[in-house]
Amino acid sequence: MSETFHAFSVSPVPQPGPDTAPPELFRGIYGMPMFVTVPTHDLEASKEFWISGLGFFDLFSVPGQIVHLRRWAFQDVLLVPGERPEQTPPTSVSFSCVLNQIDGIVAACEERLPGSTTGPRRMPWNSVEVEVRTPENARVIMTAARPYDPQDPETARYLRENGIEGPEARSREN
Repeated sequence: MSETFHAFSVSPVPQPGPDTAPPELFRGIYGMPMFVTVPTHDLEASKEFWISGLGFFDLFSVPGQIVHLRRWAFQDVLLVPGERPEQTPPTSVSFSCVLNQIDGIVAACEERLPGSTTGPRRMPWNSVEVEVRTPENARVIMTAARPYDPQDPETARYLRENGIEGPEARSREN
């Protein structure tokens, strides 16, 4: 018996599907369990890209000091004054979205910063992802889960090879 269990009820990420609606932008105040701090040489330009390109909103700002951005619950980014690295770091940060948002994110980011996106790509772990290089030279991965299809041989093989049983295997155990 596995210690993992279906826990979508504790996550803002909805069940995957081609027509799944994203959750509302979350404007509540909470103790942030995780956040990313991104240094930028231009707070206003960075804020505009993250809002218009990646779908965040300005939760609050202190001019010249910090911009607190958010999308869904627990998707927090702090933009702070700093220098843009010359090279894109190998580290990335990933944010969930839904499938029908991917193309819009690519279009919006490319409109604001041509050449800023790579993908979208279908990943073997059952998601579609686009990599975005922000004006600050940060690597942001926007990732959307695909509905699990036990008939998809690529996904089933990948999961099986990595010791992950699909939902149909768990239902046979019960």
